[in-house]
Amino acid sequence: MNPILSDLYHKYLSDDDCPSFIKNTARHYMVGTIEKLTESSSRMTRRAAILALGFLGDYSSNTPLGQALSDPDATVRSMTEHAIQQVWFRTGNGAQQKELLVLERLNLAQQFDKVIDRSTRLIENNPDIAEAWNQRSIAHFNLLLFPDAIRDCRETLKLNSFHYPAAMGMGHCYLEINEIAKAIDSFDTALGLNPGLNLVRAQINFLKKNLKLE
Repeated sequence: MNPILSDLYHKYLSDDDCPSFIKNTARHYMVGTIEKLTESSSRMTRRAAILALGFLGDYSSNTPLGQALSDPDATVRSMTEHAIQQVWFRTGNGAQQKELLVLERLNLAQQFDKVIDRSTRLIENNPDIAEAWNQRSIAHFNLLLFPDAIRDCRETLKLNSFHYPAAMGMGHCYLEINEIAKAIDSFDTALGLNPGLNLVRAQINFLKKNLKLE
């Protein structure tokens, strides 16, 4: 028997009514139950569960979502990339979660000095928020402060072992300082966390071929 979540998902695909999907899913399921459905034998149920966690989950859903990055279904993997990055911003108290969103916007606006200042204060208040370290690493990278960015990427991965963008960021930092072997190791880490990163796979192959030529 298909779980109710599958029916709700099919209805969502039919009418594209996202608020109704969220409301009805929350009415029928606890988040913990949805997390278990990410391991269903039905790919449609897994897709529904990932979509639901992207809306209803918080950082406690990081592990089941991280595991879903290696799902055999390409659609599940793609949906998970979006969902997991949503829950990374749902950690800490309400004010801290809002600050993470501000940091993201400031990075997009290329206000990197402000990001470093505000993320440092957030880290001082709560050093266990992985995304604060990640946002600061992005700012450090764009200011060409590659050793600082690498340290922040490492701390991000220490706090959140599924944070494949931090592993990718570390790889790009190592490329900038011409430490190719370490760059490959970092990209390998990212690919191990998210096997769907085809561009990263291609970059690893390119870098390995170049190493053999030297």
